[in-house]
Amino acid sequence: MGQKKDLTGSEKSKRVRYLAEGCSSLKIAKLLKRDHRTIKRFIQNSQQGRKKRVEKPRRKITAHELRKVKRAAAKMPLATSLAIFQSCNITGVPKSTRCAILRDMAKVRKAERRPPLNKTHKLKRQDWAKKYLETDFSKVLWTDEMRVSLDGPDGWARGWIGKGQRAPVRLRRQQGGGGVLVWAGIIKDELVGPFRVEDGVKLNSQSYCQFLEDTFKQWYRKKSASFKKNMIFMQDNAPSHASKYSTAWLARKGIKEEKLMTWPPCSPDLNPIENLWSIIKCEIYKEGKQYTSLNSVWEAVVAAARNVDGEQIKTLTGSMDGRLLSVLAKKGGYIGR
Repeated sequence: MGQKKDLTGSEKSKRVRYLAEGCSSLKIAKLLKRDHRTIKRFIQNSQQGRKKRVEKPRRKITAHELRKVKRAAAKMPLATSLAIFQSCNITGVPKSTRCAILRDMAKVRKAERRPPLNKTHKLKRQDWAKKYLETDFSKVLWTDEMRVSLDGPDGWARGWIGKGQRAPVRLRRQQGGGGVLVWAGIIKDELVGPFRVEDGVKLNSQSYCQFLEDTFKQWYRKKSASFKKNMIFMQDNAPSHASKYSTAWLARKGIKEEKLMTWPPCSPDLNPIENLWSIIKCEIYKEGKQYTSLNSVWEAVVAAARNVDGEQIKTLTGSMDGRLLSVLAKKGGYIGR
């Protein structure tokens, strides 16, 4: 039985199995026909674990170089740490040091998503704001659709993990595993819906009107004559909404002329129901939650919508006066949500 020769892969596997069965190192040595000192040395090495990482001192840069990095970071948003340091002609700095330096003056963020607004769009947004500046927005029904997927808006999630804990496993699926199209409306402090668009149905003019016939009309029919007389219906300029077919259908239901709000192009920031969608998505996807079926994610949407109280909705619909003033102040520019 030789001492110097290390254990083979097969012997190491057997050693682990014997050790789990409670065998001593001497008995394992006899079973493997190896020197017991070799077995003992292997057990000791395996129990030591990984050596603690020794933190190396960060390479220092001069105050002048630090100022250059700060100016470059301000001029180059979303640039990598390497690109920022290269623009300052600072070389030889490892990535960990670059990131540590940048963390003291900046933070990693995603680019904000905004609709493309040209000069014509801005003028139309200003005209819209002037037209509805004296409108009683408690009479406006704000509507829109939202698509929810099984895996969330981005299909991934990140967050803090405690030391010694493993990150939870997330399912990986094509296109987020499919999704559900949801329609809803808000007026004053009331939520209309949400209603689910039938799976596989593409909303064109005909299917959109049929959907409103089956859902919205049931709610609208129960309202008083005075409510119907004063209500203003809002929808965006999606092709299925703004088509002649849909406009004619709404007109037959009494929603026409001043009762059908004109909508400026590229203006999701002006629709308060977009904020409702954000509230619902934050709730159904909190802690990186995923879903295994379309029915389960739809049930989550219904539950989240049920938890949105009238005061929250009233806050959203009551924000319209401020939004119009912001549009005018920014000369039709994007105002955020």
